[in-house]
Amino acid sequence: MANLHTISEDSQFKPKLDSAGQKLVVVDFNASWCQPCRTIAPVFAQLATAHPNAVFLKVDVDVCKQTAQKYNVTSMPTFIFLKGGVKIDDVKGANAPGLTQKIKQHYVSGDDDDEEGSGVPGYIELNGMIDKQQTECLNESDDHRLEACLKKGDSYLESDCDEQLIITMSFQQNMKLHSLKVLGPTKNGPKVIKLFINQPQTLSFDAAERMEAVQELTVTPEQLAGEIIPLRFVKFQNVQNVTIFVMNNQDDEETTTIQYISFIGTQVNTTNMNEFKRVAGKKGESH
Repeated sequence: MANLHTISEDSQFKPKLDSAGQKLVVVDFNASWCQPCRTIAPVFAQLATAHPNAVFLKVDVDVCKQTAQKYNVTSMPTFIFLKGGVKIDDVKGANAPGLTQKIKQHYVSGDDDDEEGSGVPGYIELNGMIDKQQTECLNESDDHRLEACLKKGDSYLESDCDEQLIITMSFQQNMKLHSLKVLGPTKNGPKVIKLFINQPQTLSFDAAERMEAVQELTVTPEQLAGEIIPLRFVKFQNVQNVTIFVMNNQDDEETTTIQYISFIGTQVNTTNMNEFKRVAGKKGESH
């Protein structure tokens, strides 16, 4: 099976993880003497067959002790979920329904289309972590809706009666937001964006105009072409939802177009020891 691999020594684990890119990686930490591990092994293999755009790894904790220690594995089986090399979830025990549900939650059928990764080491693009039931857009056109810009492709989001948009994104779990990626045309791509976090309800346009943002951005044409937009990282440490208020566009056109939008970050309980040094060290950044 092309996407199911057995790791026979610690040195094999990182290359497999790196080669997965932005695909979901599911790691089965098991032991040869563990009866529950043997019981769930066929289920794990079936899940690998059913999810060809994810990578499934089997790791014997007695053979790959360093890898098991790195992920604090203390009971078998333990299933670890990673994206972009970052742990995003886990399941402990031979819980087949729980394992199946977690894979369904995190799996994206087109993961292989985004092999280049987030562009920020140690972080992932978070569109696969969005709670779509709690995500909405105000003033979207009927023909070009929000979901069109949450995946790269030829489709796009366009505003309706004027240039403004309010996008509310909710995440499946609390996140740290490191940066933002916005792609759009140089004529009517977004220009001034206000960001708000953890709003109890959807903001109106009047409220978004009036309220002070957690961060206000002026997007450049270079950033619309793919350059990553840094956020004030310390301001976005525990984000359940984020509101994006697009105030205007580059050339004051009648409508605004967003070809792709995604936050880059990680879940709250994942610590990247380089992140504070990197962000806090930026000259002139206020916290």
